[in-house]
Amino acid sequence: MDVERNAGFTQSLLLLLGSCLPVLGAVLLAPVMPGMQAHFADTPGASVLVPIALTLPALMIALLAPFAGVLADRLGRRRLLLAAMLLYSVFGLLPIWLESLSAIVISRAGIGLAEAVIMTCCTALMGDYYSGARRERLFALQMVATSMSATLFIALGGVLGESGWRTPFTLYAVGLLLLPLMARWLWEPRRGQAMVDGWNSISSQFPWRNLTPAYVLAVMTGVSLFIVPIQTGHLLNVLHVDSPRQIGLTMGANQFGVLVGSLGFPLLARWRPQHLLTLAFILAGAGGGLMALAASHTMLVIAVTINGVGVGLMMPTLLTWIMSQVDFSQRGYAAGGFTAAFFAGEFASPLVVLAITEGAKVELATALLVLASVQLLIALACLAAGLKSRRILAT
Repeated sequence: MDVERNAGFTQSLLLLLGSCLPVLGAVLLAPVMPGMQAHFADTPGASVLVPIALTLPALMIALLAPFAGVLADRLGRRRLLLAAMLLYSVFGLLPIWLESLSAIVISRAGIGLAEAVIMTCCTALMGDYYSGARRERLFALQMVATSMSATLFIALGGVLGESGWRTPFTLYAVGLLLLPLMARWLWEPRRGQAMVDGWNSISSQFPWRNLTPAYVLAVMTGVSLFIVPIQTGHLLNVLHVDSPRQIGLTMGANQFGVLVGSLGFPLLARWRPQHLLTLAFILAGAGGGLMALAASHTMLVIAVTINGVGVGLMMPTLLTWIMSQVDFSQRGYAAGGFTAAFFAGEFASPLVVLAITEGAKVELATALLVLASVQLLIALACLAAGLKSRRILAT
């Protein structure tokens, strides 16, 4: 079977939907955390365990995704993905009935395990099924889908949470809905088929030297992605903005920026990855700096939009760069490495800001300026790397 010729809209849609599922684990509990805290008020350590239940899946993904990548390369992407979809719903639905907070935390660890496999296998299959411009578009859409689904899942979690803190966990049944569709429409790609792109330089050994910078930047991408959703509320408080319409406009502006950056990637895909990343980090850093200096709601909206464009450009650029450096037998491991780095950044994002501010929200603007400065320094490093690469090729 010719994978590239036969993979189409159905496969793309299923892989994009699968890529959204790990986001559900990251944001679902945010609206119902107060309800959980109240329910387990008499449980020793609840003040620590409830936040851990929220963040543990992202940490598990960061720790386990590389191992999921190894298994995907050895056992096959499709088989592992289907097993993970089943585990995803089983572990995800368990808190509806569990009465022990410790047991719920353990089930959340199971969710993280399943999500590590799902994200890794979906990304690897995108690399297997497609190449060239089609792959670039799909990686761009993956960024759009995961970002927009975060907003959707937070809203759904809040609506369902009105009926009780356990109700949002019913959303995890989506894994059981997708499982038969994936079993029917996805297939195991032919082993040994390597799709060649303009950016690649494939060798038989895993190209750690080439990919380590990309993984480091993937961590920063995860940190950057979560800055606006987590920190903007504090900035709005400083500006005395509490209108739901204005808050929604601010978050929507950031999502619009991410959408523009992600969909703009295929139009700029002819650029070298170092140059694309230079642009991405300049935009993210400029937006972050403007966020810190914003003296009005209008300026803040402009800032988060610019920041979103930069962040939206980062993920598809990195994924395309990484996948172009490996062959079929290495794609699972490469995808697992990216997934681990990206979710490690997401997990660390609030901790990085907390470390800079030392818990004082009045210093949030300083923390944003520090992060913006780091992003601009990264942009300079990417530009220097691109210029060096061009000189090497010229000689």
